Parts: sequence; C-alpha cells; structure tokens
Amino acid sequence: MAHFINEKENTVTEAIDGLIKGSGGKLARLDGYPHIRVVLRSDWDRSKVALVSGGGSGHEPAHAGFVGKGMLTAAVCGDVFASPSVDAVLAGILAVTGPAGCLLIVKNYTGDRLNFGLAAERARAFGLKVNMVVVDDDIALPDLPQPRGVAGTLFVHKIAGALAESGVSLDKVTAAANQVVAGTQSLGMSLDTCTVPGSPKEERIAPGKAELGLGIHGESGVEQIDYETAKHAVGAVVEKLTQVMADTPHVVLLNNLGGASVLEMSILANELLSSSIASKLKLIVGPAALMTSLDMRGFSISIYPVSAEEDALLQIPVEPAAWPGCMSIGAAEIVDLPDGLIPIQPIPSVHDETKAFLTMCCNILISAEADLNALDAKSGDGDTGSTLSGAAKALISALDRLPLADHTQLYRAIGQELSQTMGGSSGVLLAIFFTAAGDAASSGLPMTDALKEGLNRMRKIGGAKPGDRTMIDALHPALAALDDGIKPAACAAREGAILTAAMTQAKAGRASYISADQLKGHIDPGAEAVARLFEGILLAAR
Repeated sequence: MAHFINEKENTVTEAIDGLIKGSGGKLARLDGYPHIRVVLRSDWDRSKVALVSGGGSGHEPAHAGFVGKGMLTAAVCGDVFASPSVDAVLAGILAVTGPAGCLLIVKNYTGDRLNFGLAAERARAFGLKVNMVVVDDDIALPDLPQPRGVAGTLFVHKIAGALAESGVSLDKVTAAANQVVAGTQSLGMSLDTCTVPGSPKEERIAPGKAELGLGIHGESGVEQIDYETAKHAVGAVVEKLTQVMADTPHVVLLNNLGGASVLEMSILANELLSSSIASKLKLIVGPAALMTSLDMRGFSISIYPVSAEEDALLQIPVEPAAWPGCMSIGAAEIVDLPDGLIPIQPIPSVHDETKAFLTMCCNILISAEADLNALDAKSGDGDTGSTLSGAAKALISALDRLPLADHTQLYRAIGQELSQTMGGSSGVLLAIFFTAAGDAASSGLPMTDALKEGLNRMRKIGGAKPGDRTMIDALHPALAALDDGIKPAACAAREGAILTAAMTQAKAGRASYISADQLKGHIDPGAEAVARLFEGILLAAR
C-alpha cells in the first residue's frame, strides 16, 4: 500500500515540522534532528509543573498534537512504533523543567518504561524534581502481567494538564495522575491491521472478522469474532468493559484508531450511547482520532469513573486543537418540522392487484442492487443500486398507507414517498415524474399518456434528454412503445440501455463529471435499472 510520504527515514521529522509550521507559532522543537525529536510549547516559562509524554510515532495526534496550554508541555517522538532514546527524553525534560518539577506520562511498553525511566534518573542527578506515572489501561488480556497503555492515556494528559496549568504542586499533579491511571480501562476492536510505511502488511484479520483487544502497534488481540454490524461490534467491547465498571458516573473516550471514517465513528458513538452502559456514562470525549495506530480500521473505548472535581477539569478548554473537548451526554433533541413541510398523508385504500404489482416492481430493483452498484462504480460513486433498493424497500413498507385503489392519487403519493425516502438526483427526479404523472392523470389522461407527461416534466426540470446517457435513454423509448404492449416496451428499454454503453460523453448526471475513457463500454446504471424493471414486468406477465 502506498503512503503520502517522501523518504521513509524522514517520515517523523517531516510530520513534526508540518505540525509546528501550522501551529501559529504556538509550538517549537529542539534543535536535535534526526535523533532528538522533541515538540514543546513556545510560550513555556518553567514556572509551573511540566508534563512530558511521548513514545513511538504512528499514534498521531498523540502525543505531539496534545502539546499546548492546558495539556502537555512537551512530547518526545520516536520512530514509528519505536520508543525515543534516553537522550531524546532527557533533552525534553531538561528543556522544560523548572523549580516546580516535571511529570513524565508513559504508556506501559518496555521500551518507553526503560528509556523514560532512565532519563528521569539522569535528570534527577541534575538536581531536577521528576516523577513518572505509567499508564496501563488496556484490559484486553487480563492475565498479562504488564497491561498495555493505550487511549486512556489522554485522560491523564487532560486532568494532569489542567491541574498543572492551575499551578498546583508536582506531588498533587502526580497523585491525581496516578488516580486516573488506576481507574481507567480501555478496549479496542478493528476490522484490519495497520500498514507501517516501508513494511509489508500483516493480513491477520480475514474478511468478515473483527479482532477484539488488539494493540495500538498491531499486536494480536484476545480473539477474532465474526463481524456483523456496528451495534454488534460496540456490544462486544461493552460486554468486556461492563465487567470492570462500577455503578458510578463515568467519562468515556471514543477513539478512532486511524482508518475509520467520520461517518462510521458517529454510528459507533450512537451505538455506544445507546448500549447497556449508557446509563453510567456522563461525559464523552470524541468520537475522534486521538491515539491512533496509523491507518487501522478500528476504534477503542476508554472509561473512567469521574469525580465532580475531575468532571470540571476535563471540561476546561485547552489550546491543542487535537483535543475535541469533553461534552455532557444527553438525549437527542428533536425539533418539529416547520409549517408546510409536514406531509399531508393520503387516504389509504385497498387494491390487491396494485399492491402485488408494486411489490413485484420493488423486488426487481432490490434484487438488482449489487449489479447496479457495480455499473455505477464505473462512472460514479457506486450507489445507484443501493439508492433504488432503499427507496423500493421504503415503498414496500408504505404500501398499506397508500391510496392503492385510486391510481391518480397513487402516482402523487408515490412521488411524495420518494421525495422523503430517496436521496440524490434520482430521488427528486423520480418524485417529479410520479407527481407530474398524477397531475396528468387527474386531468383525464390515460396511464401511458400520464406517464409520458411525467417524463416530460422530469426532462424539463432535470435538463436531460435522450442521448445524454441517463435513465431517460431507456425510459423514453419504453414509454413510447408502451401502447403496443409490455414486450415492445421492454425491448425498447433494453435497446436504449445498450446504446448508452456506446455514448462516450455523458451530458447530465454524475457521469457527466467522468472522462470518456471511463464511460466507454459501460451501460448507464439508471438506464439499466429501467430496462431491468420493464424486463421483470414482462417476465411476470408471461
């Protein structure tokens, strides 16, 4: 897998320079490249307790992204997934420690404990007051003698950082940090391992599986489970966390391990805040990428039983932009729709034949979902099948409240339903089509003519015409032939769809943004959907 890097050897130093250059002058670094890579506050005057953290790179924004007023004073960066050297840690300590002393916040990995620990000893030999706390919040392997330090480290950064910024003593900051370490529990899950620049990827997690409890360096977790849904994934993590949670208010941190999309993380947040532990959760940090593992497609959940004082400390604003804030958890607020947007519900009526026909049409589109998505992926974003399938499923669920016995009103009702349930340009165009067909039918036009009027309105508003490589290339000839029967209409729809494969320039729709080379030889997915629909109706009529 390719990465947006230059020379592998310069990955960390170039990333640090990018962070500093975009900090608005709030961050600086020590002059020690390439072996000493320390990011520090540019405004630091050594008058308060300094907080120094760090470790291997690849966990960004941790730790350099949390350097700033209210959190860390300095971060010491090692190579990707490798602890910084003793000299690098010592340089960071010496650069920021004044009479008030320094607290080292270290994740529980052998290299970090040894290098930070020895650096602390050497700093004390210089006469500096240096304490160290070791974060070991990972509960994935309960029998492990040295539990790993993972995203719960951020709770220590924030609470200790707020206290240090307020001017309290080193001993008080250390005691508070140790209390957070003792109470924090974390667990992660991922659908894939991470990719280290310049190294082959370990394909350990098979498709359809998720690994529970893997480490932030890609270390194996406690078990692999079948992946089903986001709800199931959160439930598996929550089940383990429940075993170590007290019946008191907690703060929760939802961490993106690097490769999950923002959309996915919001879904995970919704599941977390609806889970069996939701009643114990008072505050939330995230969802956000906080302690990542390069591009790992996973998440972790960290919990801590928060006191009233810690609640206040967590919510104090800080300077680092990587900290997303700590928010109170509450029910989703729902605001009524503005007047005029609440849809007028049609009067339902029963007509078994119409219901069966519409159900059949919807099932044709549902069964074509994968094929239409594959076609759309050639010329768009690969969602035409899913969009039509979703609308078809919504329409099936709405059939019992539609005026099935009154086709004039039924066209309009279908248009209204599609305008509410079907997104994208297809949704609004088909809503226009059916609404206009209903208007035409109410004036006395027969079905075929009413549908043609719907097509005319859709063309007028949408701007597409035959030859533009859209669904109209199949729908227009099909409706033109419909008076002669369903078989001629189906043949005309298929012929129109096939012609779109030879159209090298789309003039409407998303495909109009795509180069001719990408379109050549591929049927337009909207036209294919129309052809499939008419062919399915023909097959059922035989």
